[in-house]
Amino acid sequence: MYNNNLSFGKDGKFRIMQVADVQEGARVSPDTIRLLTKAIEREKPDLAVFTGDQLYGIHPSFYFGDKIKNAENTIKEIISPFEKAGVPFAVTFGNHDCQVGLSNSEQADFYSGSPLYAGGDFADKNDKGTYRIPLFDGGRHIFDIFLIDSNGQTVSGEYLPVSGKQLNWFISEREKAKENGEYTKGIVFQHIPVPEFYDVLKEVRFGTKGAVEAFRTMKGKFFILPEEIRKNGGFMGESPAIPDKNSGEFSVLSEKGNILALAVGHDHINSFVASYKNMKLIYTQCAGFNVYGPKKKRGVRMFELDKNDLSDFKTYTVTYEELTDEKLSDPVGEFILTHIPTSMEQVKRLAVIAAAGGCAVFAAAAVYFSMHKRIK
Repeated sequence: MYNNNLSFGKDGKFRIMQVADVQEGARVSPDTIRLLTKAIEREKPDLAVFTGDQLYGIHPSFYFGDKIKNAENTIKEIISPFEKAGVPFAVTFGNHDCQVGLSNSEQADFYSGSPLYAGGDFADKNDKGTYRIPLFDGGRHIFDIFLIDSNGQTVSGEYLPVSGKQLNWFISEREKAKENGEYTKGIVFQHIPVPEFYDVLKEVRFGTKGAVEAFRTMKGKFFILPEEIRKNGGFMGESPAIPDKNSGEFSVLSEKGNILALAVGHDHINSFVASYKNMKLIYTQCAGFNVYGPKKKRGVRMFELDKNDLSDFKTYTVTYEELTDEKLSDPVGEFILTHIPTSMEQVKRLAVIAAAGGCAVFAAAAVYFSMHKRIK
């Protein structure tokens, strides 16, 4: 485990790389590894934060041979670019990781086998995806990075919110981290977005250009990104897949004004930064090429902190198409993953439409590819 204090550099900066939704099976895409390797080479992060769904736990490839060993090998391959570059990394989990048959805490033990794993002081022995990483300057604690395991799904598919126990842990850690009576600034990273992400979107009528349809608790509504967010490079290809219940997490995170941002993944073709009340709500697109995504705009997100002004930060994404002109190793597979539905609700709708039109083969294909490749 990486035990050295993480500190701001001589230039006064600290650079964090968020890696969202690698979501690999037992055969890791070489394009995923190429993206991570080249992003590290160019950006030289001080810390990487994996924000969940490193594994696509139900991917069929895990079941050829020893499923547990396959999962361990996939984890080792995913973190290998960071180990080779000497970059410490932190890990929380998504809704797909534990589907491989290992608990998140058991998977954390695989990550902790690396000397560059930046874990410790977990919220609970059974919650090793929730912890705080302090950042230092000359031995003085000046900033916090929080990772929160946003939990998974019920058997019926309902997304679970961050629990009251986890929120109480956060409040306790926030109080412990106070310096001279002031709450230490920080950023929170987790997998699943909070319901307040809908508050930064614009609800529109069905048929509006660029609108995405929402489902579950927001069923029947359509949304677009406001123009000012799109002008800054943001994009949204699917509706936020939020928990079915609001546990009040945003209110807790924002109540003291010290948390600058909540950064999530989960929805692979969303990437934007939006200001909401006294925080920024941030989406980062997926990094993996064995799962659906925004073509060669798959990438990672950088956060740059400056110790001379910790009231704000710089953030931007780095994409595959910016890093390399190398051709994808599986262009046919990537094309399929780009064009199949993003949710089970869309699969059902396409299947009904196709069946009504006599396209039974198309209907079956839509269901097959979505079940095996895309559904969150």
